Amino acid sequence: MQKRELVRCGWAGNDPLYIRYHDEEWGVPVHDDRKLFEMLILEGMQAGLSWLTVLRKREEFRKALDDFEAPCIAVYNGEKIRSLLNNPGIIRNHLKIGAAVANAAAFLEVQKEFGNFDSFIWSLAGNKPRQNHFRDLNEVPARTPESDAMSRELKKRGFRFVGSTICYAFMQAVGMVNDHLVDCFRFREISRR
Repeated sequence: MQKRELVRCGWAGNDPLYIRYHDEEWGVPVHDDRKLFEMLILEGMQAGLSWLTVLRKREEFRKALDDFEAPCIAVYNGEKIRSLLNNPGIIRNHLKIGAAVANAAAFLEVQKEFGNFDSFIWSLAGNKPRQNHFRDLNEVPARTPESDAMSRELKKRGFRFVGSTICYAFMQAVGMVNDHLVDCFRFREISRR
């Protein structure tokens, strides 16, 4: 009997790291504050780069940024920021590193106001995942009115590197929208959750 090959979204390509991310993580609803913060920071780090570049540096980011613990990052001083800018294992962009520190402080303020980041950020997406039914990658938007609104709200609260396109990529990554193509094996798995 011949083994049937799984059909995936075309962007997953052939890289094992990308395939694992697509198959196990992308589009799965996330409600853990630390994980939501990690994805928001990583999506900001991606600006102007490929997601695969970020995935390849993700483990080093976890080490360098105290496993994305916002209370630690929010108090990074000049010395710590300089050490990050000299770390070849991460994306060494001064604006993006500064945004991570600012975002940690803003994240903590949101947690204080709402009890957790999860309640706040999911409320901006209607509190439940949207099930899209795209058949072709060209149908998938880069931004939506929801990501526009999320971007405005995050910026108003002091977050940086949270433009609408970054917010939509974040929404896809943490399962606020199911943008797996309908013929992808993950589409049904995610839509059942």
